[in-house]
Amino acid sequence: MKYLDDFRDAAVLRRQLIELKSLASRRWIIMDVCGGQTHSLLRHGIEAELEDVLELIHGPGCPVCVTPVSAIDDAIALARLPGVIVATFGDMLRVPGSSDSLQTARAAGAEVRTIYSPLDAVELAAREPDRQIVLFAVGFETTAPSTALALLTADKRQIRNVHALVHHVRVEPAMRAIANDPRNRVQGFLAAGHVCTVLGSRDCEPFVRDFQMPVVVTGFEPVDLVAGLTACVRQLEQQQARVENCYERCVRPEGNLTARGWIDSVYEAADVEWRGFGVIPSGGLVLRESWTHRDARRLLPVDRPQPGQVATDCRAAEVLSGQLKPPDCPLFGTVCTPDRPAGAPMVSSEGACSAYFKYRPQAGAAHV
Repeated sequence: MKYLDDFRDAAVLRRQLIELKSLASRRWIIMDVCGGQTHSLLRHGIEAELEDVLELIHGPGCPVCVTPVSAIDDAIALARLPGVIVATFGDMLRVPGSSDSLQTARAAGAEVRTIYSPLDAVELAAREPDRQIVLFAVGFETTAPSTALALLTADKRQIRNVHALVHHVRVEPAMRAIANDPRNRVQGFLAAGHVCTVLGSRDCEPFVRDFQMPVVVTGFEPVDLVAGLTACVRQLEQQQARVENCYERCVRPEGNLTARGWIDSVYEAADVEWRGFGVIPSGGLVLRESWTHRDARRLLPVDRPQPGQVATDCRAAEVLSGQLKPPDCPLFGTVCTPDRPAGAPMVSSEGACSAYFKYRPQAGAAHV
């Protein structure tokens, strides 16, 4: 455990790891559903340290990675329209669509701007009243409130040239899709602390009731993650299944009522497509009928080109659903690298493939 020496809480973490190893009577399979957790587990060598007692599977916890090709193609089509500016987060620029990315489209003359907050799109619209500003909004329930607030702000300020191309997705339906898959091997879940900060730990209870699998809410620091894994293993060893909150400093049972209110006022749940999963029932958020005046899809040309053929050699879909480890993809580290990504999990800073590429010495694989 030499890699632990630099940690401020190294002594605590060592004790946690010893306790966890002593609890496990078999090699349990646990999935983290947040890309930030995936990177922390790999960066700090926790997955390698626990390899003999746990198989850690990294789920689709990166909104950039699960945004479908069709949404990328729609954003590109909008950015190419005269008088339209697409504003989005930097991670989205390099995600491949069917034939282009927003970055290559921008290089060819499309109007794409990088923002750091959805409210930046509102300010951009105020500065450029003669342009239509399209906020390409992606993310889990963590970022959905900020998009909702941006639209509420635009309405309050009567800034009419702001529209949203929304692809916000919901974590719990994705967990259901994984648990319902006949190939599923996951026995317990680590729930994302930032999502539960918005929705509350109580939001996980229907899943636990329906699938009888433990769900442990945890944060992102090494001590948080190992505490969450320990709690999950303890439940599995005792044949229990409940929601357990190991992130109480941030997560309340009811969540953040203000943020939930913004979500409820602007969106409703709908069946949406996830990259790698297909359509997930109630898997996303769409604008309510009362917000169609902000729907960027109304601006899309009816006769836009049909999507091209997407490369099939990339195994990102299996990585996202936990069926395949990134190094097992034949493109990993050779054809597909962060500089030349073939799939979205290698593009995103939170993608599982980029995590394995960056930290795989600790994950037990050698660099190519």
